[in-house]
Amino acid sequence: MVRDRLDLMDKRYEEVNNLLTDSEVVSDVKRLMELSKEQRQLEKVVTPYREYKSLEESIPSLKEMAHESDPEMAQMAQAELDSAHKRMAELEEELKVLLLPKDPNDDKDVIMEIRGAVGGDEANIFAGDLFRMYSKYAESKGWKITIYDSMPSDMGGYSQISFKVSGDAVYSTLKYESGGHRVQRIPVTEANGRIQTSIATVLVMPEAQEIDFKLEDKDLRIDTFCSSGPGGQGVNTTYSAVRVTYIPTGEYVACQIHRSQHENKATAMELLRTRIYERMVEAEAEKTGATRQSLIGHGERSEKIRTYNYPQNRVTDHRIGFSINRLDAIIDGKLDLVIQELINENQKRLLSLESENLSLIHISEPTRH
Repeated sequence: MVRDRLDLMDKRYEEVNNLLTDSEVVSDVKRLMELSKEQRQLEKVVTPYREYKSLEESIPSLKEMAHESDPEMAQMAQAELDSAHKRMAELEEELKVLLLPKDPNDDKDVIMEIRGAVGGDEANIFAGDLFRMYSKYAESKGWKITIYDSMPSDMGGYSQISFKVSGDAVYSTLKYESGGHRVQRIPVTEANGRIQTSIATVLVMPEAQEIDFKLEDKDLRIDTFCSSGPGGQGVNTTYSAVRVTYIPTGEYVACQIHRSQHENKATAMELLRTRIYERMVEAEAEKTGATRQSLIGHGERSEKIRTYNYPQNRVTDHRIGFSINRLDAIIDGKLDLVIQELINENQKRLLSLESENLSLIHISEPTRH
């Protein structure tokens, strides 16, 4: 029963609050962080549930007062009763959303890859625009971006850039960004002033930990080489760059962003593990007949998820048929203007699938005096 589940969450919330004042827990940083995170997650559900229960408890007395012989008193009680029923209905819908099944990866950090796909230099320039958009969005959320690898384009932007976004529940928000992003505008390289359509692809992968997938030493080939590009003499003359190859598939990752070979190897392993795990999850889903939620793509250029029309200052998300004439704000990092619409639509779809399982209680119609 849903009510039983909510009561258990309420009870656990109290237990966690008590544990957070325990001296042994306070001195254990890892345990303290884990419990603090659990407390924040539980609080999102427990707070509206307690308000719901408080209103529920007030209903009998309000009904009784609504039948008072004093007309003025009865009218006031009836107004409070109507207000309580309305608020309870709102809270019930809020709780239904909060109790929807969570993607097990939602709390994870992500590794993102952006590539210029179709359109030559203009696609690479747009890939750079997208990276700046995500960087500003991450900054507004208090998230951290760490660049893993990049291939700058001669005309600006990137032919490819890989980076990690770390923070609170990053994947739950950025998972909707995988797919083909189209741009329609006059490229800086266009002499005749003609509008061109170009495509950059975005791939968002939940960061895989060793508990998700362990890279065995026997399956790896590790090569070192001299770093290239900026960084000074120390970077360019030592064998600090690392290439890690996964022998079973031939897939490899090279990293040279750090001065230390050890750090470059750790970064390359992290990215390779995440890529392989992502492929494994997709393969397993296909084998079992399971599919991803339709709003979450695979980072393929054939998946046209969004168009950025510069002449009309319009962004259109094709998955939900949503358009907004705020391109200038969105490309400047105000990405919630689109992502929140996708989250809302995803919640609607999940609610339609879970409607029978998420019925809290029957809320009767307000009694009229």
